[in-house]
Amino acid sequence: MTTLKIRKVGNSLGTILPAELLSELKVKEGDSLYVVKDAAGGVRLTAYDPDLEAAMEAGDSLMRRYRNAMRELAK
Repeated sequence: MTTLKIRKVGNSLGTILPAELLSELKVKEGDSLYVVKDAAGGVRLTAYDPDLEAAMEAGDSLMRRYRNAMRELAK
């Protein structure tokens, strides 16, 4: 378990993520992190965009459904 302190940053509050956590998340300066609320009322910090993943899954489903049409369009 890692404990992070909340600090004042200008007019906001923030925290500093340890290098080990950044490495584990595979993120670097300038990357985005997403906060996802879970069913238990907690939050999860993730490096991928859950909305983008849902859109990609929908696109994959459509491409499988219309595989023949996609093949023809690719010619």
